[in-house]
Amino acid sequence: MRAGGGASPRPRPAPLPAATSATATLLVPAASVAMPPPRLAHLLLLPLRAAALHPLAPSPRRPLPRPLHPPLLLLLPRAMAGAAHAGVAAASAEYEEVLGCLGSLITQKVRADTGNRGNQWELMAKYVQILELEEPIAHLKVVHVAGTKGKGSTCTFAESILRSCGFRTGLFTSPHLMDVRERFRLDGLDISEDKFIRYFWWCWNKLKEKTGDDVPMPAYFRFLALLAFKIFSDEKVDVAVLEVGLGGKYDATNVVRAPVVCGISSLGYDHMEILGNTLGEIAGEKAGILKKGVPAYTVPQPEEAMSVLMRRASELGVSLQVVQPLDPQKLEDQPLGLHGEHQYMNAGLAVALANTWLEKQGHLDRIHVKHSDTLPHQFIKGLSSAHLQGRAQIVPDLQLNSENGKDGNSSLVFYLDGAHSPESMETCARWFVHVTNNDRIQLGSLKQPHADRNSRKILLFNCMTVRDPQRLLPRLLDTCAQNGIHFEQALFVPNQSQYNKLGSLASPPSEREEIDLSWQLSLQRVWESLPHNNEGPNGANSSRASSVFESLPLAIQWLRETAQQNKTTQFQVLVTGSLHLVGDVLRLLKK
Repeated sequence: MRAGGGASPRPRPAPLPAATSATATLLVPAASVAMPPPRLAHLLLLPLRAAALHPLAPSPRRPLPRPLHPPLLLLLPRAMAGAAHAGVAAASAEYEEVLGCLGSLITQKVRADTGNRGNQWELMAKYVQILELEEPIAHLKVVHVAGTKGKGSTCTFAESILRSCGFRTGLFTSPHLMDVRERFRLDGLDISEDKFIRYFWWCWNKLKEKTGDDVPMPAYFRFLALLAFKIFSDEKVDVAVLEVGLGGKYDATNVVRAPVVCGISSLGYDHMEILGNTLGEIAGEKAGILKKGVPAYTVPQPEEAMSVLMRRASELGVSLQVVQPLDPQKLEDQPLGLHGEHQYMNAGLAVALANTWLEKQGHLDRIHVKHSDTLPHQFIKGLSSAHLQGRAQIVPDLQLNSENGKDGNSSLVFYLDGAHSPESMETCARWFVHVTNNDRIQLGSLKQPHADRNSRKILLFNCMTVRDPQRLLPRLLDTCAQNGIHFEQALFVPNQSQYNKLGSLASPPSEREEIDLSWQLSLQRVWESLPHNNEGPNGANSSRASSVFESLPLAIQWLRETAQQNKTTQFQVLVTGSLHLVGDVLRLLKK
């Protein structure tokens, strides 16, 4: 046990037994792709009638209730859960201990509880005092960004621009995909493990010493925000770019009283259980980051949201300026580092934020413009080199390529986007349509053995239980269908990270775990209820086919076996609905 309240190290898992073989019936229409013999352990592909499900909520805005009466519980063997945890020896024992402590801060409180709004906001000031961060925070030169969609991308662009201008940068974003250290970037790189451990114990020990019944330990995200302030102040960054975690007014990042500039990205319906059921209510929460005398920017918004933002800005005496999407011609033929047409909107906002930060700090002399109709070359460099995993990201399955001895044209390609709101689902669908159409053109132009092969679209999906799949899945399906894209199979899986919320590789379930797939079966039911009127490329209405898997590793293995047995077909798998799911897929693919 560490002095000051450090938790004991987590126990190491015992060696994992090999998975046993099992058989299962694969429920796929005959006109669809050929499927491999079922050689996976405990593969579950359930027909819709196999589960007693809760009736669907009729309201388009009411989230689906999680069907818990009766729950469908399945046993997960250690071998299956452990498939995603190879390489455990690589993680240091102390880092595992740190992750264990962080995990203890994850509250079990349901996000939709009415008490969550504000949730003892005054405690944040006490935590700042305990950590003696009042002055360090006041001295940080902050770019603060809220929004529903695109706030993480906007922050990433802004940080990359300012770094390209020669400044030492700190970037705080959420959530992480594979490792909690992704949330803290110094000069464009995730904070090192050694530094993270050192700053963690400094904050943890001070808080453990001063907290108790009256002032409890901060919840998970609040602790991470406090840690970010400590890291950025001690590392003496020139600029700290902060992405709001949720909302704005009561977000942990909002202890910053005088940012240099604020931004609000596109607004839409998300976190309605906390922020409100109308765009006006949501906009009111986001506008909570606006500060008197601090310049602020936003992008074109729905009228209901824009009126609230403008009213709040007027009350504070703030000139809220509306930024248009960036003109691609200003980039001198350079592509944006983050892909998708929607990123020009985020890039435009980032340019305004970075330019204002430079102006307010007296550093406009740092930038050099070649032509009046283009951006400064540092801006172009920053925008074209920006990188953010899990947003419009394309990842060929290198393992399958290696096994087949191929150098390119992977027969299994994952298209990853962490969209989880109705609006972002539509944006994700448009991106998927665009890139898969381009891929088809590129494949046809390559003189390779499989240049003329067919492509098959598969959806790999999960979302949090606070989301409403009746608003997410139709938006995705309709946008794809309108552009001639049809999914031949939809796969629903639980997130692998439900066993390990912080991305550690060292904590699989120690015994057989009961897995509740009720939510995944609800998602399947929503999918099956949607109109699938268009025929797939084989002439069959195959887009109705759907499956529920016990785990993500089994779904990935099934996809690999299917691709192996259909080498003249390219399988294009859209992974979306949850950034946690995207992170889990990336973790499995990179191993």
